[in-house]
Amino acid sequence: MRAVRYHEYGPADVMRIEEAPDPVLAPGAVLVRVEAVSVNPIDWKLRAGLARDVVPLDFPVVPGRDAAGVVEAVGEGVTDVVVGDRVFGLGGVQDTYAELAVLTAYAPVPAQWSAGEASSAGLAPATAMGALTALGDVAGRTLLVEGGAGAVGAAVVALAVARGARVVGTARVSEHAVVEQLGGVPVEYGDGLADRVAAVAPGGVDLVVDTAASGSLAELVRIAGGPEHVVTVADQQRAAGLGVTEAWAENRSEWLRAAVDLADRYTPRVARELSWAEAAEAHRIAERGSTGGKIVLTVR
Repeated sequence: MRAVRYHEYGPADVMRIEEAPDPVLAPGAVLVRVEAVSVNPIDWKLRAGLARDVVPLDFPVVPGRDAAGVVEAVGEGVTDVVVGDRVFGLGGVQDTYAELAVLTAYAPVPAQWSAGEASSAGLAPATAMGALTALGDVAGRTLLVEGGAGAVGAAVVALAVARGARVVGTARVSEHAVVEQLGGVPVEYGDGLADRVAAVAPGGVDLVVDTAASGSLAELVRIAGGPEHVVTVADQQRAAGLGVTEAWAENRSEWLRAAVDLADRYTPRVARELSWAEAAEAHRIAERGSTGGKIVLTVR
């Protein structure tokens, strides 16, 4: 198969399309012919060597955490999809920017989603589910989501509303409609956040999910009334010192199906689609941040 690969840490230009061995199908997994992949922060951070002490890589590396495509083969024990089905899901730490990928967590692509949107529904909803699982039952409670219009934050808003939470989501004013469409109440982030949250949630905030790593974690702890009410998926640097719980994505198909169940009202936002030949440019765009949605690579 062909794949995007890099042979050393470095800038985006170290990536190139080249021949690579086909992936090996494992029990419980599916082999897909990839239609699209989304660019996640972990992709460019690993490529740049920013996490080499935590997640060392064996070169050459095929980047990519999630993908959408058509099932080519199913592993032993797989009975819920068949060859020819369109699915999206999660691969390994890095291995999906390729013509073929093995997904160990997967779900059917809803009719409402394009391949690019489906490829963006792997890591973000799985991370959101990790945060909500860490918080426990949110029904009837008021949840503040820092970064409510981002990829993970929007998934948290949608999933929490579906579970009966009252959700307040921080976002820049230009993205307030995103939070509203998902069933949340938007407020602008930044200085004075506590007062703005109090204005829309006079009964107080019960729980907080931080998806933004905007430097606000200490204030979020104060708003929630203690670190035991706060989960972060983004600010590991400050979490330990504040006693805040960290949450992570897991390769669990049922977490992806939770997003599928909301397809009538939740669609992952795609800011831009590029050819996989432009993987380096996609990483550069993602590294600059504030994309207003996921950057997607179409594999063809």
